[in-house]
Amino acid sequence: MKEFANKYTSETFDDIRNVDEYGNEYWFARELQKILEYKDWRNFKKVIDKAIMSANNSIHGNENWVVEVSKPIKTGKGKQEFIKDYKLSRYICYLIVQNADPSKEVVALGQTYFAIQTRKQEITEQEYDKLSDDEKRFYQRRLTKQGNYTLCS
Repeated sequence: MKEFANKYTSETFDDIRNVDEYGNEYWFARELQKILEYKDWRNFKKVIDKAIMSANNSIHGNENWVVEVSKPIKTGKGKQEFIKDYKLSRYICYLIVQNADPSKEVVALGQTYFAIQTRKQEITEQEYDKLSDDEKRFYQRRLTKQGNYTLCS
């Protein structure tokens, strides 16, 4: 088996997944950049820009696929500076891996991961939509007690 298989798994993308106080999941662009083995931010930023263009051309509306944030870092001299980063939705991450360098094996893993996760959510939302209002309230309470969150409203 290739050494690559030991380095990355589908859990690699779960490990950098974040969930906000509303239950919305997101990934930081700079963390995704490292996993997808982009050394330079400017090169990875081009991939992000392509993904945003693709999203804007395929779905009309003002979506929060990408939210710009500033993160503090310490420079080599110990000084604190702020760098630009982005909170990325699952959809934009999916488009990023679709537009990333296909010669990288981790990109193929990312494509599979985000495709599967997106499909799982679609199935969950379809099942959720079929529930009665009482069943939806019960489902939401159960998830809250378990510490899980849902994107369904």
